[in-house]
Amino acid sequence: MGKSIDIVESTAVPITIENIDTDQIIPARFLKATTREGFGKNLFRDWRFENGDDQKPKKDFPLNNPVYSGKILIAGKNFGCGSSREHAAWAIKDYGFDVVVSSFFADIFKNNALNNFLLPVLVSEEFLQQLFNAVEKNPAVFIKVNLGEQFIEISDTGARASFDINSYKKACLLNGYDDIDYLISMKPEIEAYEHTHA
Repeated sequence: MGKSIDIVESTAVPITIENIDTDQIIPARFLKATTREGFGKNLFRDWRFENGDDQKPKKDFPLNNPVYSGKILIAGKNFGCGSSREHAAWAIKDYGFDVVVSSFFADIFKNNALNNFLLPVLVSEEFLQQLFNAVEKNPAVFIKVNLGEQFIEISDTGARASFDINSYKKACLLNGYDDIDYLISMKPEIEAYEHTHA
């Protein structure tokens, strides 16, 4: 079973760059491992460090700025484009994020995120800008993401937007189910169906 997600209320890390592709999220040279652990240290590796050297962090990159932290990543439009590597979702989740917010996600990245208990929240470009503005103004501002009721809210202004999610994936995230866990949870219903249709 994975980690369930219901309400995430946290500060956020803003990356205003658009068209962030999966090779920027996790460079190809780090794809050798087959387990999901350990990818977080190489998240945005080439943007976080000079020449990819983890001894030389770039001070102007948001993940290196101590004023930004939290479980929510706010990213520019067209996040997760490029190759279909699932490792991108692994890296974001392993770093400590539970939610990624953007005004557009690449479909494959979105599905990979949902399969790895990372919630992609799709908002309008206008609301995304409100989020960026709120965090820039006050890095300590809390953002609330309520999966059950499907809304995201900026705590100090009360500005709120709803978001859509596939009902099956929503059930899996709320319960911490992967596909097999979900089938097991349906065992009584499956057995009842088989009994009535024997």
